[in-house]
Amino acid sequence: MQERQNIAVFVDYDNIEIGVKSTLRREFDVSLPLDALKERGDIVAKFAYANWSRQEPAVRQMAENAVQMVQRLPSPRGDKNGADINLALDALEMAFTHKNVNAFAIISGDSDFIPLVNKLKAYGKTIYIVGGKAFTSNILQQNCHEFISYESLLTDDVRVILERKYVSAPQREQAPRAADAALPPVPPPQQHGGGGYRRGRPQPLEVAQAMPLVERALSVLQRRGVQPQLGLLKSTMKQLDPSFNERSYGASAFSEFIDRMKSAGYIQLHGTEGRYTIELLSGAAAATGGAAHKKDDALPLLRQVLDIYKLDMEDGASAESVAGWMSKIHSDFDTKKYGFQEFNEFLNFAQDNFMVRMEPDELRGLTVFLGAELVPQAPEPEPEPVREMAAGASAAEVLAESLAAASATEAAPAAEAAPAAPEEEKPSTGRRGAATSRKRTSSSTTAAKKTATSSVRRPRARKPVE
Repeated sequence: MQERQNIAVFVDYDNIEIGVKSTLRREFDVSLPLDALKERGDIVAKFAYANWSRQEPAVRQMAENAVQMVQRLPSPRGDKNGADINLALDALEMAFTHKNVNAFAIISGDSDFIPLVNKLKAYGKTIYIVGGKAFTSNILQQNCHEFISYESLLTDDVRVILERKYVSAPQREQAPRAADAALPPVPPPQQHGGGGYRRGRPQPLEVAQAMPLVERALSVLQRRGVQPQLGLLKSTMKQLDPSFNERSYGASAFSEFIDRMKSAGYIQLHGTEGRYTIELLSGAAAATGGAAHKKDDALPLLRQVLDIYKLDMEDGASAESVAGWMSKIHSDFDTKKYGFQEFNEFLNFAQDNFMVRMEPDELRGLTVFLGAELVPQAPEPEPEPVREMAAGASAAEVLAESLAAASATEAAPAAEAAPAAPEEEKPSTGRRGAATSRKRTSSSTTAAKKTATSSVRRPRARKPVE
């Protein structure tokens, strides 16, 4: 019998709140992920981290859902990762002190939690990640046991962010390009009643997009010698791809997802209700494999658009603007063909590939910048020329020449900055003047001999062996 899950929930409120606002134009509702986690086990602890003095509207919903609010005091020098550190420390402490807690749910999209996820997995804990597909790192999605997308939890009854102006970044005025003259204008984002922008649940994907994962899971079960029943197939698909969710394909349950695949002619069901076994029809994988596109296939298309509009992105551009540019350059581009439900999800995938860099903002929404792969790098300094050794020259002579060149280089600026020397006095004809001149000449000769002796080190004579 499978052990019952006792789940401890940790909410990085600042991250999830600004992520939902910037991508979905909605207020974050903590009850949605909590209800989804209740279907997977018992929630035994709930913590949320934020500076709650600035989050007064969220305090009420946290109290209504019995979430313990941990106050995070801001530091005068900034505390960008303050909540991350507190959350990680408390989660590890609970893993050591509460042996009954065998599952952890982190509601955040921050990739900084990847070390925490790996450490908890090493201690045998089940990890759930709840976040938006448009702002949660794909690396974090693939390294947990199950990823629950916030978009899949949305319903039609939502609270819209009203009376908010989404101002795009200032862009320098440029002359219209000749290539843009024949292209259609960028359509403005869809506006709903009340002056706000709302994004509902993304449009579902075609079930053909899930065929590679289904085929892979059936192959794994076949190698194990296990009959592919519904529950076992779903758990295997989750194991291979933690971000899989049947709701992304318009199904409310996994059985409905299987019925849609059967209606499309991809699989065949055997047995009675409740004990169905799945069989992949011959030719189904070949029929969908040629039409399906991989996610990486869309990156060269985006790279071409970013190269054209790189000047417009120096101060950042909104995600809607980048989507409009993609529609201009590639009129037949559709994110669903590549396995993305919406364009922001595609931008999030491009960010993990260092092609763009996204910064969520409550007013501007998602702001897109050029990634490290496309930003021009500073030129490397030229190496100093290597002095070649003349034929027949000894090592001591080369060393002396190098020291003399370095001394001349250091003495040149000092000579330029020094005041002009007075005119040379005429040598005295007396006996005293001649002695002084001979003394100066002798001192100069002695100093030169010392310099030559110290510059070139002569080898020591060895004693003869008796």
